[in-house]
Amino acid sequence: MQITKCVKKILYNYDSDNPGAKTNLARILMHGKTSGSGKMVVFSAEHGFENGSACCYSNNPQAFDPHYLYQLAVDAQVSAFAAPLGLLEAGAGYFAGAVPTILKLNSSNDLNTKKLEPTQAITGSVQDALRLGCVAVGFTIFPCSDRADEMFEDLREIANEAKSCGLAVMVWAHPKGGFLSRNGETAIDTVAYSAHIAALMGAHIIKVKMPELHIEQPKAKSIYKNKMQKFEEQSARVRHIVQSCFNGRRLVLFSGARKSGLNEIYNETMNIRNGSGSGTILGKDLFQREHDEAVKLVNKIAQIYQE
Repeated sequence: MQITKCVKKILYNYDSDNPGAKTNLARILMHGKTSGSGKMVVFSAEHGFENGSACCYSNNPQAFDPHYLYQLAVDAQVSAFAAPLGLLEAGAGYFAGAVPTILKLNSSNDLNTKKLEPTQAITGSVQDALRLGCVAVGFTIFPCSDRADEMFEDLREIANEAKSCGLAVMVWAHPKGGFLSRNGETAIDTVAYSAHIAALMGAHIIKVKMPELHIEQPKAKSIYKNKMQKFEEQSARVRHIVQSCFNGRRLVLFSGARKSGLNEIYNETMNIRNGSGSGTILGKDLFQREHDEAVKLVNKIAQIYQE
């Protein structure tokens, strides 16, 4: 694997990490259509646990089969494929070495509708990730939840074990719970705050939703008040989130807050690129489309990042 100067520069930002973790980060950054560019397209398939299989896969019944999801990740040449334990186990042997994999270690489910204290059950382990040949583990935090502190403590233990074993750590940083409004879940101030928490918790890769032009926290309104015009452009909001992650020293992936049309996805991709984001994470936008359309979507995103 010939590592590009761009990827080497990114790896320099992870000063304290052991060679194993850096090697696995390089495997993600050097794989797929965006290989070597410093950008990533990650395919995430944890939505069946989160939202239910029928809600996720009925539009494209092939996606009920884990092998289809694996094959889509391979055919689309994504940077990495993230999924919960059982899904990875169902194809890890057959697809060994075909695509870097990330074991998502915790999940929530829509059958549990607690609003003030949403949390996620831990459903896998670092040892599972090693057994399955993964390059990284993934973990979600809800910084606004009444149970956020528990999630932080769990993440600390898991991240420490993963790094000691040479695995990278990816954190889904989603402001959710407590008295946060629906708009607050994608507000620029709460997204930036949550992303910064993930960086402080030791994440190598941070995943957030695309920030909107909304301020949620009362104490933040005075800080952002004179900057709102500056953040009208989506690329400027992306740049602010990247700035919150150690001024761009951590990799930051963005997803759309809701299922998007193709033009919106392409526009978001350009704004992620222009705002110095590290890439895109796709879930339903990929597996709910027909196979060939999904592959074309990744090809176009990669083309935009490489322009």
